[in-house]
Amino acid sequence: MAEPIISIRGLEKKFQSKNSEVYALKGINLDIHQGDIFGIIGRSGAGKSTLVRCINMLERPTGGQVLFEGKDLCRLPECDLREARRSMGMIFQQFNLLMQRTAEENVCFPLELTGTPRETARKRAAELLELVGLSKRASSYPSQLSGGQKQRVAIARALATNPKVLLCDEATSALDPSTTASILALIKDINRRLGITAVVITHEMSVIEKICSHVAIIAGGKIAETGPVEEVFYHPRTEAARTMVMPEALDPERLPQGRVVRIVFTGSSSLEPVIGNMILDCGRPLSILYSDLREIDGAVCGQMVLQLPDDAEACERIYAFAASRGLELEDMKHV
Repeated sequence: MAEPIISIRGLEKKFQSKNSEVYALKGINLDIHQGDIFGIIGRSGAGKSTLVRCINMLERPTGGQVLFEGKDLCRLPECDLREARRSMGMIFQQFNLLMQRTAEENVCFPLELTGTPRETARKRAAELLELVGLSKRASSYPSQLSGGQKQRVAIARALATNPKVLLCDEATSALDPSTTASILALIKDINRRLGITAVVITHEMSVIEKICSHVAIIAGGKIAETGPVEEVFYHPRTEAARTMVMPEALDPERLPQGRVVRIVFTGSSSLEPVIGNMILDCGRPLSILYSDLREIDGAVCGQMVLQLPDDAEACERIYAFAASRGLELEDMKHV
């Protein structure tokens, strides 16, 4: 496997409070490979935004390494760090556009800072506004744009310096569901067409499922679990991952007495009447406590939580039926 474009080793970030030191991040280890759409998800205060700001050195880590293309950003001279930062575009939840500048002028702004000739910058801005579907709004000011259009301008601006990585810090949190879907589709299209690696920071599992290939779950300033999105969804190993994959209603302490199991459907099994066939085959009713269907990185999958009958023999037949279909029943009382 090729070397990762971003490699984080033993990263820590601590802040000094009045009477003690507080760790926002501790012992972070991550590898992000070229071409990935890598999601970092966690609840508010978990440390995810601090982590992404440490990746491009907007926040200086207090320990560890952030390697970008093999170079440790924590130890680069300031001039070399500025050059590395040009290879990392960033978009934010609140867009951060310059209100007194048009869409075109906002996209030109990072090119002005690098000394790019005006006409070259305007040509580049026109190309990028067309890429994000806003070529007709080049002369519009941010106050004349919708939230989704503002974020598209912000994406175009982040791409102005031809970055290799696009850092997205809660980029869709201020948008409605329909606009969120269009922005995520745009990020995925940019990843596919331009080969830009994307790092997506979010607190929403639906965002991760929609476009990410890999995910890291962060809790309490530490990485709780990481892996391909479908693997973390199918088989969450930690409590932090389970709270993201499964709703609060499925907390083991809230489930009814008796045997409760989770079954995951993938591929063709997600479209088959598996539960109906299971009931017919086993001759016992089942209570469905929860179900949903999701699309993970373009593939349909689902999960269902069932309460099994008290009859031990019937349960054995249900487990045998599931095994014959290549399905695994996970005991929810022992997760």
